[in-house]
Amino acid sequence: MASIAENISTVRDQITKAATRSGRAADSVTLLAVTKTQTPEKLREAYAAGQREFGENYLQEALDKIRILDLPDLVWHFIGPIQSNKTADIAAHFDWVHSVDRLKIASRLSKQRPEGLAPLSICVQVNLSSEDSKSGVALEDAADLCEQIAKLPGLRLRGLMAIPAPCAGHEQQREVFAPLALLFRELQGRFEHLDSLSIGMSADYEAAIAEGSTIVRVGSAIFGARA
Repeated sequence: MASIAENISTVRDQITKAATRSGRAADSVTLLAVTKTQTPEKLREAYAAGQREFGENYLQEALDKIRILDLPDLVWHFIGPIQSNKTADIAAHFDWVHSVDRLKIASRLSKQRPEGLAPLSICVQVNLSSEDSKSGVALEDAADLCEQIAKLPGLRLRGLMAIPAPCAGHEQQREVFAPLALLFRELQGRFEHLDSLSIGMSADYEAAIAEGSTIVRVGSAIFGARA
């Protein structure tokens, strides 16, 4: 079985190849290691292999890891659904939030971001597959939500995020991502700091990179299947 370090090296190599095929620089794509249910020891292994960006879905689990690890230059991304009673801790302990899909949550994060911290980087989550089980604003409503969030203090609107339904085949995956990629390019002309398209996971990140993804969220390809 390959080690975490070997898996990270493999994923980074595949990211480089996918970016090159699309005429992009390898460093235009950030690898976000998805670490939900993974132990702090496994995160330390990833850190030793050079990984610095970690994504967590569950707040209490994430807070425990942040406290236990206390490593320099880590960047913490919250990527799970957000309940109103969780926003204060998210605002205080994370650098990024990818899963904002309504103004109420954005407003709470804005009010609760501690003074002295850099603005909280925000991605608006879009429901590309119109699944009731998935969070996210409708594609046609995403621009309006971005407009509202961009006005809030303590936040910095950085981009769009989506978790589409699983789809087999590279071209089919690209077709699913394409509408969001198009909207992202349109919105870049309207919002000063909009530079991040958070799409692509272990099974489809190469297609996402082909569509312009700047952040790929990879868990199982690094850490193996979750228990």
